[in-house]
Amino acid sequence: MRSNLAGPRLLLRRLREVMAEPITAQERLDKIVVLIAANVVAEVCSVYILRADGVLELYATEGLKREAVHNASLRVGQGLVGLIAAEARPLNLPNASAHPGFAYLPETGEEAYNSFLGVPILRAGRTLGVLVVQNQSHRTYLEDEVEALQTTAMVIAEMVAAGELEAIAQKATGLDLSRPISAKGAGLSEGVGLGHVVLHEPRVVVTNLIAEDSDREKARLEAAINRLRLSIDDLLASGEIAATGEHREVLEAYRMFAYDRGWIRKIEEAIKNGLTAEAAVEKVQSDTRARMLRQTDPYLRERLHDLDDLAHRLIRELMGREHGPGVSELPQDAIIVGRNMGAAELLDYGRDRIRALVLEEGGPTGHVTIVARALGIPTVGQVDEIVSLADGGDAIIVDGDTGEVHLRPAADLENAYAEKVRFRARRQAQYRRLRTKPSVTKDGVEFTLQMNAGLLVDLPHLEESGAAGVGLFRTELQFMVASSFPRMREQLSQYTQILDAAGERPVTFRSLDIGGDKVLPYLRAIQEENPAMGWRALRLGLDRPGLLRTQIRALLHAAAGRDLKLMFPMVAEVREFLQAKALVDKEIKHLRRHGHAIPENIRLGLMIEVPSLLFQLEELMEHVDFVSVGSNDLFQFFCAVDRGNTRVADRFDPLSVGFLRALKSIVDAANKMHVPVTLCGELAGRPLEAMALVGLGFRDLSMAPAALGPVKAMLRTLDAGRLSARLLPRLELGHDDRNIRDVLKRFAEETDVAL
Repeated sequence: MRSNLAGPRLLLRRLREVMAEPITAQERLDKIVVLIAANVVAEVCSVYILRADGVLELYATEGLKREAVHNASLRVGQGLVGLIAAEARPLNLPNASAHPGFAYLPETGEEAYNSFLGVPILRAGRTLGVLVVQNQSHRTYLEDEVEALQTTAMVIAEMVAAGELEAIAQKATGLDLSRPISAKGAGLSEGVGLGHVVLHEPRVVVTNLIAEDSDREKARLEAAINRLRLSIDDLLASGEIAATGEHREVLEAYRMFAYDRGWIRKIEEAIKNGLTAEAAVEKVQSDTRARMLRQTDPYLRERLHDLDDLAHRLIRELMGREHGPGVSELPQDAIIVGRNMGAAELLDYGRDRIRALVLEEGGPTGHVTIVARALGIPTVGQVDEIVSLADGGDAIIVDGDTGEVHLRPAADLENAYAEKVRFRARRQAQYRRLRTKPSVTKDGVEFTLQMNAGLLVDLPHLEESGAAGVGLFRTELQFMVASSFPRMREQLSQYTQILDAAGERPVTFRSLDIGGDKVLPYLRAIQEENPAMGWRALRLGLDRPGLLRTQIRALLHAAAGRDLKLMFPMVAEVREFLQAKALVDKEIKHLRRHGHAIPENIRLGLMIEVPSLLFQLEELMEHVDFVSVGSNDLFQFFCAVDRGNTRVADRFDPLSVGFLRALKSIVDAANKMHVPVTLCGELAGRPLEAMALVGLGFRDLSMAPAALGPVKAMLRTLDAGRLSARLLPRLELGHDDRNIRDVLKRFAEETDVAL
């Protein structure tokens, strides 16, 4: 076997000619193994392809018995070929039979061959098969020879990925790349979606693999890396990155890899062996991914994500591609699959084509989850490696109820889920019939059920769901999806349209809640150790009153002649609310002085999200017109649980005794002072949790539009008095039965409550 580089380059040129020939897939594979054997002076060259049942089947050979093709096979982990597939790394042996993993296949006639070199056929880190060369002489293959074989394996990987080999699969199982995969994650937003994969940050498919001019390819790589380095350096120098320290760490990791000579040298070596620059990046990253996926160290796994992102960015740079697909390119049944994304990125896709969302990360109270739930998009998070397992266009089923994701599902499973979708549609029809029915319990207790919203497109849900009003309008979503800070005139137009669309139904606006994890791309980032407890929401508004006053003025103009309900988020002390109220009073005086109309009735309130307010409730109730409990943030701060951290997001139960006592203290204080109280967090939208709120004394709940039907159905079958009598004693000191969730489930079963 030759160790100079002329051989591999010549081989790749010959391979390109074979790939262009109008012949069958089997004929193409047969020619490829002959070419490899001749080029590297090997007596044997064999290709094994991984089937969907975990078996490596011999698909082509030069040197072994021809009748063994499609008849000889090994399981993953069995024999040397199976070991390479299991570990996704080359195996280079001068005496193969002496290796403890050696397994002899008598049907192949390979007993005469001693030296063995096998490399995995990889794509995006996934093993698709194994490429092997063998010789009778005892020898260890050189590093250049291993590299040449790996480069050739990449060409075969693209044949597999293109589906070319499916036509010659002899078994009914098909190939591993197309096998059905079922994965379990966390159900974040209810519902079922059937459709086809759209990768959020799609891998660019590299089709031009074989270089004509290696020097030109090296120059292209150098130019692309320089552009990439410059863009990262500019971002870090300017500070115009997301507000959290984590985003800066990711960019620092990008910069570290972008300047890493070892990584770049490997890419250059692949180019020398005859690949194009983009194919070289793809090959090196695929090899790296396969190796790092077998690491158990979470830090190394996280660095793999960073390197993946950087490699994809570099390939896009080389091929002149933009990030993400255009909305016009989306299929009508798009299911978005990605590592993670922001709320604004989800909204960019357009609701009418999205059937579901699948994330490798994502927590139940993350903002993209809240937006997905508000839009009625079934969502599953915490699905390991789904981005590398899925290809754009793959059929996929997403079950937001159970957290299951089925990639490339079998026909019978697809039929079963289609029936589930039809069943859910019938249930939704039942809920729609309830929309005009009163929200009243069996024992006559009346409730106000409102919906959460954040954009004008949400307002039609008022009529569809039968909501009594908008209990929480998140004004920051308009800011998050805008390319620049909305001016007063733009805000005025938005708020006027919202109030017009709501008609007689009340709308409770929440003032701008940005900062922390809600990043506006056009505002300069502020680096903070703990942004969730940092400069955000009302704190930011009071320190930069121009922002808050512009929004207040727009709201006052929009609500002229009608009612305005405005509440302030992230209040930790009563004096902060009084400062915000003073800004409103100042704007009212300004409008009156200039002869402008103002709202007929202005009610100001706040969100109870910071536990410090629990010890100021009596004083607080003297100053506010209403309060709203933001149960997501309140629970986060109450239990010191970062709602975006998947390791702890589900660690504590919001139906714990301590948290329910805190909620009960709010209801009691509000009732004592005759102050209206609403709960508008995620708790309100789940029937079992909503039951607990009813038992505590809440009578006004606001939730995602899709949750109104199930919660109303629960209320109309519930005896609120009996529930309170069962629940409240269990919150007292000394009571033994402290698992409130089980208490509520038993009560629902005993009294036929619709959950």
